[in-house]
Amino acid sequence: MKRNSDLHGNAPDNSPIALLLIDVINDLEFEGGENLLRYALPTARRIADFKRRCADAGIPAIYVNDNFGKWQSDFKKLISHCLDDNTRGREIVELLKPAPDDYFVLKPRHSGFYSTTLDLLLKHLGAETLILAGFTADICILFTANDAYMREYRLVIPADCVASQDETENQRALKFMERVLKADIRSSTDLDPAQLAMSRL
Repeated sequence: MKRNSDLHGNAPDNSPIALLLIDVINDLEFEGGENLLRYALPTARRIADFKRRCADAGIPAIYVNDNFGKWQSDFKKLISHCLDDNTRGREIVELLKPAPDDYFVLKPRHSGFYSTTLDLLLKHLGAETLILAGFTADICILFTANDAYMREYRLVIPADCVASQDETENQRALKFMERVLKADIRSSTDLDPAQLAMSRL
């Protein structure tokens, strides 16, 4: 079977590295959401800056987002809901709205790999290294990182580009992923996306 030469129309069709933005399209309208917002908003500003630097280096962005149990919804509707319904997470979504050439995968549970097409997309791209950013480090990022590690992806998880409801748990999760999953948790300001894109496992 001939391989599709272009998945989207604009986004890179082949890349050794991909940026996964986990649950950044989020209304935060849940118990604990206000506390998460305290950490997530400054984190979103850093993610937005790092995403721009990744785009300049030719690294594709993949939004890996919870469907929040809305089985009859889609990604565009989730974005519209967050922006148009004056939700708690609106400012974050404004900062991190997808560009026309970004990819997206909706997930039903914590891990971005569970019952999704993420693994197939990453194989199509030829990705070997995954940069994980978003919310929350101690739940969805941790579960996604575990599954990525089991699939032998190299992990980069910039410590300043993830947030959780509790900062102590956030740091604990980061240290666990560094120790057990061999993740590079340097700050995004200490990472050169172009250099990461050229490196191999």
